[in-house]
Amino acid sequence: MIRVAILGYGNIGRAAEEAIHAAPDMELAGIYHHYDSLEDMQADVALVCTPTREVEVFAKRLIEKGICTVDSFDIHTQIYSLRQTLAPIDRANNAVSIISAGWDPGSDSVVRALLLAMAPKGITYTNFGPGRSMGHTVAAKAIEGVKDALSMTIPLGTGVHRRMVYVELEEGANVQEVEQRLLNDDYFVHDETHMIVVDSVDALNNVAHGVNMVREGVSGETHNQRFSYNMTINNPALTGQIMVSCARAAVRLQREGRYGAYTMIEVPPIYLLPGDEEALIRSLV
Repeated sequence: MIRVAILGYGNIGRAAEEAIHAAPDMELAGIYHHYDSLEDMQADVALVCTPTREVEVFAKRLIEKGICTVDSFDIHTQIYSLRQTLAPIDRANNAVSIISAGWDPGSDSVVRALLLAMAPKGITYTNFGPGRSMGHTVAAKAIEGVKDALSMTIPLGTGVHRRMVYVELEEGANVQEVEQRLLNDDYFVHDETHMIVVDSVDALNNVAHGVNMVREGVSGETHNQRFSYNMTINNPALTGQIMVSCARAAVRLQREGRYGAYTMIEVPPIYLLPGDEEALIRSLV
């Protein structure tokens, strides 16, 4: 059995706990809040379910204990840098990290790679939502003057999105100052963003999300190839499940001595699955 610990117990941490209990080859090694001491953690792999901006510091501490890590770091422009930072620490401690193991980045990244193999020339459009973005919501909640927040992603087509951010303000907070901080945050600065002040965020909250991915391109010299991928999801449930599947892959890579930091497109898909490998090959190909 693979012993899996959870660090952070928000929406994703709770969903990951459910996925661990449902896995035939795993057992829960403990749940740790991000402020708890990690010195006594005994696990094969830890799921880092903290906010994205806390992932690096906690992952380093766990890797230095020789514990493999899986996270759902979701700032696309910083993923490669995180990979380069964690890889030598993993190698020095005989550990493995699988980073950005959510659904986007994560499983959607694998789909994009497959679509690129199917049509090497072309354009892929990834359209998110409409739905609640967990990363953007956490970022909005962290802004000074915000008591609670909900960030909704609205697809406008061809990979362009609008962010509708509903905020419940702290008493005495200045609306204009809060809005300026929000619009200048890295999570929001690249998209059209609208802040709406509400009396109660809880009255609006919904964890539904989804994606529509389209690639139009060329296979060989044949044009007019069009592929579409769609899903409608419970956001934290899918993220937690993918992290648990990646925990299985991280332990396997470690046992094979392939220490380092990996994104999901670098991990053999069969490593994500429980069961006998030969039986999986027979049933899936």
